[in-house]
Amino acid sequence: MAFTFQAITQNVWENNDSEVHPFLYRMAQKGFIEYNDLIKPINRVNVLNVLNILKLKDSTLSIVEKKELNFYLQEYTRPSKEQISLFKKDQNKRWRAGAIVANDFEFYIDPLLGINNFSGTNKNIRQLSNGFELWGTAGKNKNLGYQVYYRDYTETGTLNNNFREESATPGNILIGAKSDNKINYTDIRANINYSFRKGNISLGKDNLIWGYGENSNIVLSNKAPSYPYIRLDYKPLKWLNFNYTHAWLNSNIADSSLSYFTNTGRIGNDFRLVFVQKYLATHSIEIEAMKGLNIAIGESIVYSDKMDPGFLIPISLFKFYDNNRSNYLIEAGSNGQYFLSLSSRNQIKNTHLYSTLFIDEIKVSSMFNKTEGRNQLGYNLGGSITDVFIPYLSIGAEYTRVNPFVYSNLIPAQNYTSYNYSLGDWMGNNFDRAIIFAKYTPIAKLKFVTRYQKIRKGGLGSIYEQYAVQPQPSFLFDYIKNRSDIFFQARYEYINNIYLTSSITLMRTKLANGNVLKDNTYQLGISVGLP
Repeated sequence: MAFTFQAITQNVWENNDSEVHPFLYRMAQKGFIEYNDLIKPINRVNVLNVLNILKLKDSTLSIVEKKELNFYLQEYTRPSKEQISLFKKDQNKRWRAGAIVANDFEFYIDPLLGINNFSGTNKNIRQLSNGFELWGTAGKNKNLGYQVYYRDYTETGTLNNNFREESATPGNILIGAKSDNKINYTDIRANINYSFRKGNISLGKDNLIWGYGENSNIVLSNKAPSYPYIRLDYKPLKWLNFNYTHAWLNSNIADSSLSYFTNTGRIGNDFRLVFVQKYLATHSIEIEAMKGLNIAIGESIVYSDKMDPGFLIPISLFKFYDNNRSNYLIEAGSNGQYFLSLSSRNQIKNTHLYSTLFIDEIKVSSMFNKTEGRNQLGYNLGGSITDVFIPYLSIGAEYTRVNPFVYSNLIPAQNYTSYNYSLGDWMGNNFDRAIIFAKYTPIAKLKFVTRYQKIRKGGLGSIYEQYAVQPQPSFLFDYIKNRSDIFFQARYEYINNIYLTSSITLMRTKLANGNVLKDNTYQLGISVGLP
């Protein structure tokens, strides 16, 4: 049974890191539901719909699965009675800081608080965070949804060791200059959504994640700080989904032609800094070819300087349109990409198999020619099986490879980045990564994750090497390092939205010159609301 858009609950996006996603991912892997999670964030309407479908099948669930299902229903089910409450449990026994539920209006607000400590090799960092999240709906049919997430972070300690740079942890925008012992940054996301019978349109600021990946996504990930966008999701048929997004990125490149001196006398340089404008347009179609097998194909383009209405047409062919508008001149064109995803769920019992292909540039006529070939592409292959040996144990593996020069472009403002962070995989290009992992839930709401990954990384190369050298530099040219690490995490959601988390990362890096570096990180924290 498939779910469709329905205006029956909060028409807002669910946090990409919410624990409900791996729960529903696994339920789909077992064939209990059809869960469309190719693109995140996912609407809470859709989350509740599949939770209700699972409720009808609870006789087939294990004791732990039933407890988790009821816990998530407590979070996502809309109270049926009108109420105004402050610092008390709602009708579903979910504690909330504030709630207003009326016939044609809903409003919820919760605090965000966190204390985290990171210690280990040359590091001892304390992270404090605070903020709030609010969301709700308006209108007779709850068609209009709104939400705001704001969290302020302050970190103190040995910050000269930036252990996040080479990880999937989202990047940040510092407030003020970087210090060796204190930094401050904020995370703000907001959306206004309008749902119609077969779709949803959104104006917001968030990250778009596209595809499947165990420790990153090669098409679109959440590594870059969130960005403003307009998003359209349309499901005209039970087996067909369409998505379009236009986003406003940050180039971090000064536009000298538009920057100017203000001569106001307020500060020393009296300078108005203007950045080169940068945009991303992307669209994709996902087809359910048969039960459990989904195929998706998409296109994206990064362009700069000024907004072009041609990229605001959801069904346009971006690359062909760009070729025309630039007179087929590479210096005047934009940075286009194509991508493909295959996903097979429970076609082999309790198994999810997936693969993603990302094509930045390819010369089809010489694809297999070692001298003239330009195969600037990336791909991943992965899979997992659940209920292995014991209930609720999942094991899996994944391999990712991104060739040299993927994500890069002749025009720096058109690199596949925002705020200098990759929009795709956090490792950038010219690398490969092999992962094996296990996930286990011994009791409801307690999640164990362990992962071993091995990474090989080469150099970035130059624009001349990317566009002019034949043959193209080989994979892993200008070899930098070989890295392996072991990761273990335990997370327990004590009550709705309160998390206790502990993790250990043991990293070993062998540089090209033979030197070996070790870097261990130990994390312990408590958080009200997802970080």
